[in-house]
Amino acid sequence: MSDTHRMTRRMGLRTAVAAAVTVPLMGTLPASAAKPYHRRLDVMTFNLRYASTSEPNSWAVRRPVMRRLLRREAPTLIGTQEGLYQQLLDIHADLGPHYDWIGTGREGGSHDESTAVFYDTRRLAPVEHDTHWLSDTPGVIGSNTWGGALPRIVTRVRFRDRASGGREFYVLNTHFDHVGQYARERSAQFLGEKIAGFDRALPVLVTGDFNATAHDNRAYDILLAAGLVDTWDTATERGKLYATFHGYRPLTPDGDRIDWILATPGTTVHRAAINTFAMNGQFPSDHLPVQATLTLG
Repeated sequence: MSDTHRMTRRMGLRTAVAAAVTVPLMGTLPASAAKPYHRRLDVMTFNLRYASTSEPNSWAVRRPVMRRLLRREAPTLIGTQEGLYQQLLDIHADLGPHYDWIGTGREGGSHDESTAVFYDTRRLAPVEHDTHWLSDTPGVIGSNTWGGALPRIVTRVRFRDRASGGREFYVLNTHFDHVGQYARERSAQFLGEKIAGFDRALPVLVTGDFNATAHDNRAYDILLAAGLVDTWDTATERGKLYATFHGYRPLTPDGDRIDWILATPGTTVHRAAINTFAMNGQFPSDHLPVQATLTLG
């Protein structure tokens, strides 16, 4: 088992994130193991809906649909929300041996929801990662100071892209509060402040379930004011728009888009789509995954 693999798994343990510090990842595959990929990245953001044993729509019922979807799409990078530890292990197994993941639970343990980032190890190599709590005390596990219904987190990873001469880029994956608008706005400000401190030469991708409608919420406006662009808007080609949360009810055309993929300017977005895949009427989650095929600027 590689050092990267062990470190990724340790992120589910309180002791690994007690200080919420940057953790260098040293174990990476040799360049010879990478396939000759095109420079385009296939990015997905997906609220998985936590694994429940309750019917209908239990994880046991949804997992085969999720497996089919993810294997069919084979994204380079997936920002996930709500995944529980065993559920993430299931997804890792279903994606296959060329994927790994990074993330921890929002209470700092392995039995609560996470914002895990999955990635294709043939293409991407993590350089460092950390977890921050969306609060006035981002290094305190489980902290929640902005009136949110629950503690919320952001997972940050700096990747090296094997297909672009080793160029690096940042990924921030998050899940904003579903109740508190003030918490959403402060969370957006926090992300903007983090991005402002990054190496400006490196591109940034932000994925997440923001519980806020694009173009109709101040949290969205704050993130765009921080210098990000919405890949849905800048895509050369777009699929049909649907509300990205459906709650296992009939899909809503032209509905609210609360799951986004944002990027720094200069990113070329070739296509954006909302994936409506289902099997025999069964959806893999109560959200639809949002996808973007892009080339980083």
